[in-house]
Amino acid sequence: MTVDDTGSGADGDGRVDPEPAPASADPGEDPLALRLEGLILGAERRYTPFQAARSAGVSMELASRFWRAMGFADIGQARALTEADVLALRRLAGLVEAGLLSEAMAIQVARSTGQTTARLAEWQIDSFLEGLTEPPEPGMTRTEVTYPIVELLLPELQEFLVYVWRRQLAASAGRVVQAGDDEEMVDRRLAVGFADLVGFTRLTRRMEEEELGELVEAFETTCADLVAARGGRLIKTLGDEVLYAADDAGTAAEIALRLIETMANDETMPELRVGIAFGTVTTRMGDVFGTTVNLASRLTSIAPKDAVLVDTAFADELIRTRDAPASEAAAAEEAAAAEKEGEEPPAYRFALQPMWQRPVRGLGVVEPWLLTRRGDGGGES
Repeated sequence: MTVDDTGSGADGDGRVDPEPAPASADPGEDPLALRLEGLILGAERRYTPFQAARSAGVSMELASRFWRAMGFADIGQARALTEADVLALRRLAGLVEAGLLSEAMAIQVARSTGQTTARLAEWQIDSFLEGLTEPPEPGMTRTEVTYPIVELLLPELQEFLVYVWRRQLAASAGRVVQAGDDEEMVDRRLAVGFADLVGFTRLTRRMEEEELGELVEAFETTCADLVAARGGRLIKTLGDEVLYAADDAGTAAEIALRLIETMANDETMPELRVGIAFGTVTTRMGDVFGTTVNLASRLTSIAPKDAVLVDTAFADELIRTRDAPASEAAAAEEAAAAEKEGEEPPAYRFALQPMWQRPVRGLGVVEPWLLTRRGDGGGES
């Protein structure tokens, strides 16, 4: 579905005349959807899945595995694929043939890319494009507005997507290069934190859908901005909950307390609770797994409102890095010794208070610690 050179123009009353639907279109398909498909893909429908696989030089079985991993629905043998689909198959298969990726890894690349971009595309259509395509003048239809708007935005959004991806790839590659060994690249020691809105289920019964959506968007945006600004990585959002990770305990602690403080100053937001654990984490396709992640989740569920609970390993790491004293008594002794020597006392950022040991489902007995900011100076304002 190539864009016609005569393309979209304007008729006598100034309205845009969108490109006509492709001649190969199924009569039952929506003409605007087909025109948009042709504009976005930049190529016309030429191949059935079998023909595309044969042109790419791959088996139909492997082609189907790639397409399903990317999140594309089965289409039987409809003539719905383009030259770009053939090229994508060739590239993935070529990486496998060259020995740069195993077949299983190529499937993972397809799946991770498909899942990430599917969510991005849904967001852009639901929250972004929908608002832009509101008819600017009475009497104009959405059909007359959508096509030219997409035509203008498409190259800009594409360039921006590639720019952000390259930036993120550079940052991720830098972390891998700094890893101590090959095992650390997959199974790494990280601080993992969950932040959870308190009473969200009750809110869903009281608030209108649009109001609830705005609250969730504000929560996710605030968390994403704070996590990124403080040097953490947002792993995923789950509506009323976010999961983030950081390479060191001090960064994760600062993020958690900043989240509590920021939400507490927003009257529209419910209370927040945060749980953090430190330990070995398995990373796969941008997500994190393992006992450390499960423990952080459990700590979140038992944390008091507007408070942060951490596990013993996390507390030990803060003490080791001199971000928190082993106890307030130890801090007082160090301050007295420093004063006697005419030196500055240690400037701890955080304080740790041991809580009662308690059983945690699936993880045995744990000793949580309450994390706070030290009143005598610690974090940045």
